[in-house]
Amino acid sequence: MFEFIFSVRRIFAGMANDSSSAIHWLRTSLEAFPQMLSAIDRAQQSVRLEMYIFASSPLGERFRDALLRARRRGLAVRVLIDAFGSISLSKSFWESLVQAGGEFRWFNPLSLNRLAYRDHRKILVCDERVAFVGGFNLAPQYEGDGVKAGWRDVGLQIQGVLARELAKSFDEQFARAEFRHGRFARLRRRALQQRIRTPDGDLFLSGPGRGVNPMKRALVQDLAGAKTVRIISAYFLPSLRVRRELARVVRRGGQAQLILAGRSDVPLAQLASQRLYANLLRAGVEIHLYQPQILHAKLFILDHIVYAGSANLDTRSLNINYELLVRLPNERLAYEATAIFNEDLSHSRRIDPVAWRTSRSFWQKLKESWAYFLLARADPYVARRQLRWLN
Repeated sequence: MFEFIFSVRRIFAGMANDSSSAIHWLRTSLEAFPQMLSAIDRAQQSVRLEMYIFASSPLGERFRDALLRARRRGLAVRVLIDAFGSISLSKSFWESLVQAGGEFRWFNPLSLNRLAYRDHRKILVCDERVAFVGGFNLAPQYEGDGVKAGWRDVGLQIQGVLARELAKSFDEQFARAEFRHGRFARLRRRALQQRIRTPDGDLFLSGPGRGVNPMKRALVQDLAGAKTVRIISAYFLPSLRVRRELARVVRRGGQAQLILAGRSDVPLAQLASQRLYANLLRAGVEIHLYQPQILHAKLFILDHIVYAGSANLDTRSLNINYELLVRLPNERLAYEATAIFNEDLSHSRRIDPVAWRTSRSFWQKLKESWAYFLLARADPYVARRQLRWLN
């Protein structure tokens, strides 16, 4: 009888979450890029593309040409690219699109006074109906399955109200791209740090400013009640509060597993992260290092709640950059995300706590401490000093 009641409840819960069927995981770029190009070609009204890294390459040309075809069909086409992340990309790359009536902007054109603040988001929205988010940049190193070739990453295809909110967020970011807003705009928290609630899940928008970041607050709250935590983070430098919550998961009988970068494109970030391993291992947190390729994925599974987007669990993502995460409290999506996690786990090497404690030299520990100081202390200090120039 109790099993029958439980089954009925699960059915009704599934009906309540029926809109989540419009959300799908993109497990590799081999899935993501064709789906994104197809969505651009099917669009009928508008296309919005926002990227941190966009490289002049065969992949970049395929996306530019798809955007150009959309514009020639009469669609409104807007492209926003971070000026630092895509520093090697020439503005002339977009001339054909601009000449056809499309719009292109650099986000935060290079200036020493505000160099610290970057748009790390990756968004494609077509017709305000279908959106793509995750860690995928549009550059050759992202092409592949993340095992045999290409950086390891993951994303989401989203339809419905969350896609509309992502379109609104893009428009706000496009408007502030050149930082010509008012003198005290940096103090307006609402435009930069938001939690937007929808029936499908929550959209967190993060950026420089004062006050408590809703993204960090939600992560800490969900960690505080979690029994099983599985996290994939390419760059891992979380706050002391997050580290304490991870330890508490284990203390109350739960399990906390981390998949971190065994190979990284930013060695300094990897060194800074290693500074934290000893205490986490001592607390019973499992740390696994992804082996086949460079890890770039961002995926947090806290019981039945899943976070995915552009933000890593590091100082820059949680305090400095413009970022986004979607929070999806959904059993199906969490189950599928766990399958993705377990697949990556099979390609990872677990750190033995005793070996980690005894094998590292004084020189290695010194390098880790300096890297930690630079990224966890010096970088945020410089960013705070530059906050006054965000006018």
